[in-house]
Amino acid sequence: MDFEALGLTLRLALSTTAILLLVALPLAWWIASGRGWARALVQAAVAMPLVLPPTVIGFYLLVAMGPLTGPGRFLIRVLGHPLAFSFTGLLVGSVIYSLPFAVQPLVAGFSGVEREYVEAAAGLGAKPGRVFWSVVLPMTRASLLTSAVLAFTHTVGEFGVVLMLGGNIPGATRTLSISLYDLVQDGNYAAANRTALVLVGFAMVALMVIYLVPGSRVQDGGQADVVR
Repeated sequence: MDFEALGLTLRLALSTTAILLLVALPLAWWIASGRGWARALVQAAVAMPLVLPPTVIGFYLLVAMGPLTGPGRFLIRVLGHPLAFSFTGLLVGSVIYSLPFAVQPLVAGFSGVEREYVEAAAGLGAKPGRVFWSVVLPMTRASLLTSAVLAFTHTVGEFGVVLMLGGNIPGATRTLSISLYDLVQDGNYAAANRTALVLVGFAMVALMVIYLVPGSRVQDGGQADVVR
């Protein structure tokens, strides 16, 4: 078992999940709060990683972070080095690639909140922020947990984006999925099996957590809401 790759994978997954929850909560609430072409456009953009090959996303991120583009040159001037082939670049790619897995469960949960509760709280003088944190969020705890677990687990299992954007640098960008690929390439199937079992274990525990949560969107038959 490559424990260095395991530690890096967990650090990447935890960091990605924390950032995604900060981004996904207001974004999902805005999407679920109305209709219109702007919301449809944003929702389509968020869902793009579900239908695009990971290598496509990784390629464009690699180009965007490199010296051939304006943003890439700006980042190099600010940071002193390109984001590509670094943990920070890997984190940016993971946030973008796992974004729909964090946003979609929350959109499904927020859409299921009865508007009467929101209107009643607003009628009593609660400000929008107070309504969200005191009324909406407690009613959608299961969706929040689903969002966090799916984002974390999806990041743990990333391969295409990680390989394109981070390469295979020990201690910096080599995750468990990359380590597994290397072991198979080397013909070390016994070690590859152990690494694969760890990834299977992560997935199984995550799914059990989601299915055991009362009121979970997945448990209630809302699988399509998670991936739509």
